[in-house]
This record gives sequence, C-alpha cells and structure tokens, in this order.
Amino acid sequence: MAQYAYTFLGPDGSKNSGLTTAKDREAAVTLLRNQGVKILSIKEARSKPKRIKLRGKKVGHKELVVFTRELSTMIDAGVPLPRGLATLADQAENKLFKEIINDLTHDIESGTPLADAMAKHPNTFGDVYVNMVGAGEAGGILNDILKRLATQVEKDAAMRHKIRSAMAYPVVILTVTVIAFFGIMLVIMPKIAKIIKDLGGPDAELPIYTQAMLSASGFMQDNAIFLIAGLVIAIWGFRRYIRTEKGKYKWHAVLLRMPIFGKIFAKVAIARFSRTFASLMGAGVSVLESLEVTGRAVGNRVFQRELEEIAKNVKNGQSLGRQLVEAPFFPPIVGQMMIVGEETGKIDEILVKVADFYEQEVDAVIDSVASIIEPIMIIILGSIVGLIAASVMGPIAGLSKNIGG
Repeated sequence: MAQYAYTFLGPDGSKNSGLTTAKDREAAVTLLRNQGVKILSIKEARSKPKRIKLRGKKVGHKELVVFTRELSTMIDAGVPLPRGLATLADQAENKLFKEIINDLTHDIESGTPLADAMAKHPNTFGDVYVNMVGAGEAGGILNDILKRLATQVEKDAAMRHKIRSAMAYPVVILTVTVIAFFGIMLVIMPKIAKIIKDLGGPDAELPIYTQAMLSASGFMQDNAIFLIAGLVIAIWGFRRYIRTEKGKYKWHAVLLRMPIFGKIFAKVAIARFSRTFASLMGAGVSVLESLEVTGRAVGNRVFQRELEEIAKNVKNGQSLGRQLVEAPFFPPIVGQMMIVGEETGKIDEILVKVADFYEQEVDAVIDSVASIIEPIMIIILGSIVGLIAASVMGPIAGLSKNIGG
C-alpha cells in the first residue's frame, strides 16, 4: 500500500488537496472517482508516514471499540471532529493511543481527511478501518460507518479471544509434557541408569524399551548442545520462512488441511470475509475495492489469493456470486447467498447473516474440540509418564528381587 497526494475541486469550485492510500495509482484514482471526487492531479506521496516515538503496549481491541463508538456518538451529536478527537485524547488511559489521537487531531486541523490521517498508523487502524472511514467521509455518513466499525472490531476480537482460549489448554499441556520429557531424559534417567548398573552390573539384561530409553538418554546427554542449537535454528528458520510470501501461503494452506482445526480456520476466514465485505459494501465502497481490502483483512493468504482471482474475473464482467460458488475454499452456500444479494440489492444484509451463521459454527466447533482435547492430552501425558515409569521401575524391581534371592 502507498500514499497518494491529490488535488481536487471542492463543491464550491475551490482547489483542495488530500491524501489517500491505495495499492497503486490506478486503484487510487478508481477509489476517489467512486467517492465522487473531481481529481485535478494525483501523484505518489514521497513523505514517509509519521511514526509514533512512544514505545508502549499496543492499542487493544476494547480501546479501539470504545474510541470508535464514542467518536460516532460525538459526530452524531454535532460535535466538530477536532474537538471530539481532543476530548477522546484527554480520556485515553493508554499513552500510546493518546499520542496517536493527538496526532490525528493535528492532521485534521491541518486539513487532512480523517481516513488519510488514520492511514499513517497502520498498526492501530487497519486497511478495512481506513477504507470504511474514507467511504463514510465521502458519503457524509461517518457516524453510521463508525457504528458498523465498532461492531466489526468487537466481533473480530471476540472470535480471536475464543480461539486463543480454546488453544491455551492444549498448548500449556504440550509445553509441560515436552519440558518434563527433556528433564527426565537429561537429569533423572542418568541417575536411574547408575542405580541399575550398581544393582545388576554392566551385563544386566534389561527389557528392550528400557534399553531404548537409556540409549536415548545417553544420546541426548552427549549431544544436548547440538540438539538445543538445532531446535532453536529450526524454529528460527521456520518463523523466518513463514514471514515470506511463499512460506506464508504454504503455511496457511497446511493450516486449512489440518484435521479438525482446518475447518475452524476456514470458518473463521469465511466469517471474517462475510462481515468485512458486508461492511465495506454497506459503506458504499466499490465491489473491486471491497474484494481487495477484504482479501487483506481475512488473515489467510490462500483465501486472499482466491479473492484476487475472483476480483480479476469480476472486473471482466463475471458475476461475483457465480465466482464464489465455483471457488474451492468457499462453501457453495456463500456463493448462493451472494447471488441472492446481487439480485435483491441487499448484499450487505445477507452477508451479515452469513457471518453470524459461521461465527456460531466456529463457537460450536471450538466448544466441541475443547471438550475432546482435554482427555486426549491427559491420555498422551499419562502414556508418556507410564512408559517412563515402566521402563525404569520394572527393571529396578526385578533386579532388587534377584539380589534379595
């Protein structure tokens, strides 16, 4: 995304200037024309976005929701935008957010549109947020758009919290299991091996699984530094790879193919697409621009690439609903609902219902998975502990009896 400075004719015939954010110059021109802006000239802005120097915690979803709702109420009550922003800055407890709002106020007072001012802070205001605010400003319905945005941010945050809560238990159990396994193999097993040798001597016959555990322990002891270094390098390499465009796409494709969890990730992406696209269409953003912005907001590169291909076909005059029906990762019901929306002119209303449906589906699947994961993780942990106990205590008991006899 790049920023473009443009000059345009105001309603009174005066010459004005502004900033907008788009993928390229053609997209910027299309966006402005769809908003009814009479462009005189446009070029890429070379100035770098202003960076907030304060290093603190990020702006949370709850803070953003409160800010959005209160700003909407103030605009609805007729409070001038700079004054409303100044009031919200005074109320902000998060120092980082306070500085961001003050920066917005300064830009607004300098004549910059609110959407362009927000585009300078992409870590706080995402593409969807900025595009919807821009559409609201152009259509004179900023207060209504902010209400939509608050609901969307709230729904998105609730879904993320639900997923993280469901994943917290298995992640904690798995982490404890791995740490316990390495602790036993590196610390406890060597001491037990010494006890077994003292009891039965170096030629004592041991069960095959005990020999395997002792051999694995010895190998891990001798190569602990290399194993730890290799693990760190592997994790670092994996994280670096999935940050690349190719790696991120392949990783997201793997996530979608995972048993059980793949369905959750797919439903989350479809719900996010439906709600975001509905909000953008309801705000008056064009179909092509909505597809582009929604693709970036979905959070999955596989869905994003699919939406990019759909956008190309829609640009060539094909039906969006038909394209979604034929798309491999979208369920047919989404395309069918889109077709109904195109025929009735109520795409935003219908897609909101689709989003509600899939969000409920995600909640149901997560609840069922969470109830299944707990006993599975307990069985896995118990099996590992049981194997270690059997491989250690069995030979010691047997050798003790032989010595006693």
